[in-house]
Amino acid sequence: MTTQLDAWAALLIGLLGAGHCIAMCGGVAAAFSMAIPASQRRWNWLYLLSYNAGRIVSYSLAGALVGGVFASLADVSLGKQGLVLLRVLAGVMTILLGLYLARWWFVLLRLEKLGNGLWRHLKPLAGRFVPFRHPLAALPFGMIWGWLPCGLVYSALTWSAVAGGALEGARVMALFGIGTLPTLLALGGLAGQLRHWLNHPGFRQASGILLISYGLFTLYQAFSLFY
Repeated sequence: MTTQLDAWAALLIGLLGAGHCIAMCGGVAAAFSMAIPASQRRWNWLYLLSYNAGRIVSYSLAGALVGGVFASLADVSLGKQGLVLLRVLAGVMTILLGLYLARWWFVLLRLEKLGNGLWRHLKPLAGRFVPFRHPLAALPFGMIWGWLPCGLVYSALTWSAVAGGALEGARVMALFGIGTLPTLLALGGLAGQLRHWLNHPGFRQASGILLISYGLFTLYQAFSLFY
């Protein structure tokens, strides 16, 4: 069962993963802006909120799926050692994310290829909703883009795996999605200066160090369960 601290770790991953969001979602933000009719640009914030709500819904569904599946496995076959190993995985993924954000090691990018097969089938569906006719049309668009292969999302999902159930897993990923909002809103044009700050080398390295530290703390917690 995940602790309250673990749940908020997912929020931290979303907040500190700004550099990765900028690299992954810059093209999405450009396409999103083009999909809003010129006559509706004054309502840009409504479209942005709708799109991001869709993303968070998809993240929550993924968290519920992962949390529910691993909770069932724990009841049937994993036992204490299996749960500890899942916690080790969460810690390792957090460290890898920290190394990526600080631009010290990019192995996390290789994991993003895992979802390419599913994404090839989902991406064309997003085109059916553009150009947007009204803000709610951005909701399903965001839900589809929520399944974009992303190492940041995969790191957060490992915390859903140790959450202890579907509802807990959904809560973890909802917090993660909320954590990504400042960056995605900035990419949407609401705060250009914020985008500059989030991608600053100093912010990226500080974010990486914080995540690496929490990942090491998680590993310490996991290994201490053996003694």
